[in-house]
Amino acid sequence: MEKIALQAIDIATGMGASYADARVIESDWQHLETKNRAVGAVNIGSSQGIGIRALCNGGWGFASTQDLTAKGIEEAARHAVATAKASAICLDKPIVLAAEPAHIADWASPCVKDPFAISLEDKLAVLLKAAEIICAVKGVTLAQGSMNFLCDKKYFASSEGARINQTFHRAACGIVSNATGNNDRQRRSYPSSFGGQWQLAGWELIEHWDLPAHAQQIAEESVVLLTAPACPKDVKDVILGSSQLALQIHESCGHPTELDRALGQEINFAGASFLTPDKLNKLQYGSSIVNLVADATAPGGLGSFGFDDEGVQSQKVYLVKDGLFTGYLSSRDTASLIGLNRSGGMMRSESWNRTPIIRMTNINLEPGNAGSLEDLISDTKDGILMETNKSWSIDQLRYNFQFSTEIGWEIKNGKRGQMLKNPSYGGITPEFWNSCDAICGPDEYILWGVPSCGKGQPMQTMWTGHGAAPARFRNTKVGMAHST
Repeated sequence: MEKIALQAIDIATGMGASYADARVIESDWQHLETKNRAVGAVNIGSSQGIGIRALCNGGWGFASTQDLTAKGIEEAARHAVATAKASAICLDKPIVLAAEPAHIADWASPCVKDPFAISLEDKLAVLLKAAEIICAVKGVTLAQGSMNFLCDKKYFASSEGARINQTFHRAACGIVSNATGNNDRQRRSYPSSFGGQWQLAGWELIEHWDLPAHAQQIAEESVVLLTAPACPKDVKDVILGSSQLALQIHESCGHPTELDRALGQEINFAGASFLTPDKLNKLQYGSSIVNLVADATAPGGLGSFGFDDEGVQSQKVYLVKDGLFTGYLSSRDTASLIGLNRSGGMMRSESWNRTPIIRMTNINLEPGNAGSLEDLISDTKDGILMETNKSWSIDQLRYNFQFSTEIGWEIKNGKRGQMLKNPSYGGITPEFWNSCDAICGPDEYILWGVPSCGKGQPMQTMWTGHGAAPARFRNTKVGMAHST
C-alpha cells in the first residue's frame, strides 16, 4: 500500500503539484438480514482502490482508480493534476492549507472479538432467535433483523511526509417488530431505528446488546401502540430519550456547524447553514447547560479515528460551550478562512473513490446532573417522553425542524402514564436548545452510531456518532404531525 501511494505522490508532484496526498483503502464487509423466520439477505463483498488529491496553482484536483498497476496509478495521478490546474482557473483566490505536522503513525479501532471469525450460521442464529420471539406475539405481522460487519485498512501518505496506517472494525445490529391492525401499522426498534446500533467494535457489540433478550418487549409495544391514543397537539415539556436526542444533535447541531456549509461552499443537496461566521462566539445557541463537542477521540465512537483523510490528528473541539456557539467542523483549506491556525480534523471520504469533504465526527451532548431518566420524569409535572426516531424534517439552513418518534409516554405529576402513538415535536433550533433545562447524568449516556449521513454531490454517506443522555426541553410544540 505504501509503494502505491508514494508512486502516486511522486507523479503528481513531478507534474507540478505543490501538494499531493493519496489514500489506499482495502475494505471487506458482511451484511445479514432476516425477515420473520427466514434469511432475507447475505451480502459479502470487498473493495480496493486509491484516491489521489493534488493542489496546483491553488486549485484542487482529485482522481481515483481500482487499477493498482503502475500504469493505472500514473493515469489517475495525471488526471488529478490536470483537474487541479483546470479548477485553479476558476478560483477567486488560491486555496491555502493550514499547517499540520507530517504524522507517521499506526492506529487501530477497538475490536475484542473479530466478527469475521464468527460463522455466518452463528450470526444468523442470533437474528432468527429474536425473530422467533417477535413472531410469537399476537398482532405482529413482520419481524426484521440485521447485522453489519466491516473492516477497512487505510494507508495515507502526503508530499509533506505523512505516513499513516489505520484499521477500522465496524459492527452493527438491530431488530424491528411491525404490528398491523385497526387500519394502522406501528413499529418498534431495538436498540435504535434504521439499522440499530453501530460502533467501532467487533462481535462484542452483538453480545452487549443481546437482541433476543429484548425481542419480547418491542413486539408487545408494537402491538399496544395500535390501540394507544395519539400524541396530542399541544405545548408541553418534552423529554427526549438518548437515541432520539442523538438524531436531534445530528440534524440541528452537526450539519449546521460544518464550515463549508456556513461559508456557502456547500449549498446543494440540503447544504447551507444558519450558523454563519458572524455568529461565532456571539450566538447563544442553547441554555447554559448545553455543551456540544466534536470528539473524534471517543473510544468506540462510529465517528472516531486516529487521523482524518488529509492526515490531521483526531481532536476534541467544542462547538457549543455553556450554550454559546464557539466552533465549527473544519478542514485544512477552510480553517484559515475564519482565522483558525489548524484544521479541526473533520475531512473524510466515503471510500477511496470519493474526495474528502467536511464531515461530522462524534458530535456529543455532554451529560448533565439531572440523575437518571426516572429522576427526570419524577421532576416533570406535565410532559411527554419520546423515544426512537421514526422520521425527521429540517430545512436547508437547519433552522426549522419537525421530528417524529416510534413511541411516547404521557408524564403527569412526575409519573410515567399511558403510551402514546405517533409522537412528534418541532421548533426552531436555537429556541429549542435554549429551552433545555435538564440533562441526565453520565450513567444514562450512550454514544450512538449513525452510519448513513448523506452529503455532497455525488452523494457520500459517512460514519458519524452522537453521544447523549436523556434531556428535557420546556414548552415545546408537540403533535406537529397531528391529523385533524
